[in-house]
Amino acid sequence: AALAQAVQHTGAQVLLLASNRRGRELAGRVAQALEAGCLTDVMALEVRDGQLLAVRNALGGAVLATQRVLTPRQVMALAPGAWPAAAPAAGGTVQELKVEVPSSPLRLVETRPRPAAEADIEGARVLVAVGLGLAPEDLPLAQQVAQALGGEIACSKPVATDRKWLPEERVIGLSGKKCKPELALLLGISGQVQFTVGIRDARTIVAVNRDENAPILTMADYAMVADLKDVLPALGPGL
Repeated sequence: AALAQAVQHTGAQVLLLASNRRGRELAGRVAQALEAGCLTDVMALEVRDGQLLAVRNALGGAVLATQRVLTPRQVMALAPGAWPAAAPAAGGTVQELKVEVPSSPLRLVETRPRPAAEADIEGARVLVAVGLGLAPEDLPLAQQVAQALGGEIACSKPVATDRKWLPEERVIGLSGKKCKPELALLLGISGQVQFTVGIRDARTIVAVNRDENAPILTMADYAMVADLKDVLPALGPGL
């Protein structure tokens, strides 16, 4: 309600939000209140012939689509990390605005503290990502490799949601986080598109998989067809 009133008061035509878990939900709600079109997970913006165009994943991440909103007002949720940090410059101004927010019909029953996030995999320069091809007993060694490289451990969605080996905040992919590390070491990950959309912008991708037909090997800069039980013990001490 507060955002909708701010847009109406300022006459803004475009509202930009972060496309994180909170921002995606908020974008849809604000767009409904404004009777505006909405696009989330936007990876790039450009103005062409006076129209704002957004680039985002389509067809489950198999292709990139350029789309635009047809309504006069537009709500865009931008993917975190899609743009490099801006150089330091003079900032804008903060304007105070009085808004009237109606009371919520919801009643607070209980509050519970949420554990602090263990890691920010979106900001990590090095990621070691594990998939179901990794045996659970080898996970501690993969974590040691990540630590030795000065990076963070991450995973494909089934590792967190199905096997519960790692928390969901470490999931890379369409339903997780999109990361752009300098180095991505992918261990035992088959390379389904739901995962690769979250890591394909890494500067260097190294993949290890014992299946020579695994799709991940075709997108890797360096690929090794090998069993992780042989690779990890050899890699760990060397670091």
